[in-house]
Amino acid sequence: MQPSDNRAAIREFLATRRAKLNPQQVGLPPGGGRRRVPGLRREEVAVLAGVSTEWYVRLEKGHINGVSDDVLDAVARALRLDEAERAHLFNLARAARPKTPQRRSSRPPVRPSIERLLESMASTPAFVRNARNDVLACNPLFRALYAPVFDDPVQPPNIVRFTFLDPRTHDFYPDWDEAADGMVALLRKEAGRNPYDRDLSDLVGELATRSDEFRTRWAGHDVRMHLNGIKRLNHPIVGVIEIAYDVLELPGDPGLSITTYSAEPNTPSADALKLLASWAATTHQDEQRRTEEPDRTSPPQPEPKETS
Repeated sequence: MQPSDNRAAIREFLATRRAKLNPQQVGLPPGGGRRRVPGLRREEVAVLAGVSTEWYVRLEKGHINGVSDDVLDAVARALRLDEAERAHLFNLARAARPKTPQRRSSRPPVRPSIERLLESMASTPAFVRNARNDVLACNPLFRALYAPVFDDPVQPPNIVRFTFLDPRTHDFYPDWDEAADGMVALLRKEAGRNPYDRDLSDLVGELATRSDEFRTRWAGHDVRMHLNGIKRLNHPIVGVIEIAYDVLELPGDPGLSITTYSAEPNTPSADALKLLASWAATTHQDEQRRTEEPDRTSPPQPEPKETS
């Protein structure tokens, strides 16, 4: 992200947050005259934050470098930012500080011990992802649960790309709009935290070019934290299944996390997950057997001749 891009991100984020509020929500009088734009005026935000209008106008133009944390906190309170939005504002401020940009990759390797941990979770779908939702490692049950994701020839599989570019996802996600909103909000949050991530920038550029639905959501500048929740999937084998997800950060592997899925006990979803686990285990064993067995289609190799 170049400095001009950072200023644009700051300007659009603050403007979209301001547009979500009205004077009554923040305890200000309605004010006279017709408003040219929805939401609060810049001078009203300045009053709430305790700064001059000129200063806030300059801030909303993207000139955030050198602004103190106390002032950013005041602006966050004035705009009623939630935890994720406040963190995003501070990330944008950090990204604006002068430094030498480095085009970093978001694909750190997954340690063998983490892969063994995934394999040990036989009854729990689990996968390791990075901030852009690449599937870097997974266990057989996750591969069975998200089977359509692995049809994409682009590697590693990416859940956001699958969501916006594969037409099957509107059936796979019964609540497609909710799933799409959440994924874009996560990407926007990560773009503010790590603006020089090459892979993330490339993914956003690809999706913005190829998907109107992604481009519209990206322009909304919404950010969100997704550490747990409930989602529904319409699986091609077991039908609709409702599962809880939990995201477990890996402190020893910055940028990586494990996401696990579970179903409420004694429910149709739990029965469906057990059925899928049985099918996944059988498929995994068959694949291992084919890998380990010798190729019986190859002609036998002649025995070496003894020499006297």
